[in-house]
Amino acid sequence: MIQASFKYLLYLGTVILYTTGVAIAQNAAPVLKTDVPLDSIRLSDPFILADKPTQTYYMTGTGGKLWKSKDLKKWTGPFTVAQTDPKSWMGPTPMIWAAELHAHNGKYYYFATFTNKAVKLGEGLERRACHVLVSDRPEGPYVPMKDSTYLPADKLTLDATLWTDRDGKPYMIFCHEWLQNDNGTVEKIALKPDFSGTTGSPKLLFRASDSPWSREKNKDGSDRPNKVTDGPWLFRTQTGKLGILWTSWIYDVYTQGVAYSQSGTLDGPWIQEKEPITPPDFGHGMLFRTFEGKLLMSIHSHRSVNGRTIRYPKLFEVDDSGDKLVVAKQPIDEK
Repeated sequence: MIQASFKYLLYLGTVILYTTGVAIAQNAAPVLKTDVPLDSIRLSDPFILADKPTQTYYMTGTGGKLWKSKDLKKWTGPFTVAQTDPKSWMGPTPMIWAAELHAHNGKYYYFATFTNKAVKLGEGLERRACHVLVSDRPEGPYVPMKDSTYLPADKLTLDATLWTDRDGKPYMIFCHEWLQNDNGTVEKIALKPDFSGTTGSPKLLFRASDSPWSREKNKDGSDRPNKVTDGPWLFRTQTGKLGILWTSWIYDVYTQGVAYSQSGTLDGPWIQEKEPITPPDFGHGMLFRTFEGKLLMSIHSHRSVNGRTIRYPKLFEVDDSGDKLVVAKQPIDEK
């Protein structure tokens, strides 16, 4: 689509800005800043790890850079933490989307989507896939492990996250790109115990078209479910109900939805809630608990500044005491 003489190309729940046909580089060297307020940080798909050993909050997201904070209010960063193999399929300077940090058995794992713009897969689509890096420390550096790929090389995948189901096995939960299959999916694949690769084949959890709330227009002007699946995030409520946050669109409004598993396992069936879970113009949410025990949702919103779309993190309070999440009507800094 074209807005204010800019062309916007939607990828992975973020927007890459094009001017005169040249993408703004994601790999520019960062300038370190301190005491930066949360909503002054420009960041899509914000993920926050509350690391108890260091009593520090670590935030990452699209762009792959890392921010650190002791109080969720003032942040230091951005730090470059991902060290990929330039000889791998990613190439020397892959773009990074929706990075997440997960602590497990004394290690820290970096789940992210990597894009090699120089490699095309059918119809000119850039090769893009979920992958996992590892570190001994939350601030990295994060480096490759054993397997060179986690998912089929001809499959465009994004927004991987981690979940351990009731069978005790770890799984990568991810989206299959709607640009390739015309109806985005959320899928699972089993991880090796040390997360160094995957085993078996992916299995479908649900499709974008299962959503009762997402919308887009057919060519004749009629409505249909939106094709996009973005940002899956698994959780259990305090009553044991298994749910999943995920994001799509209502026409041109980025929107946060939720579904719940009828069986209490990843195999579902997944029952989509009829209405979005947050106000409009928020998406790609995840949940974390503060060091004081409060459950928060980290999510991004956006605004237009001088004709450019700026994305920034926001935090919502969340109540998970019942079978379903209840999200505050406003972010915590707007109450």
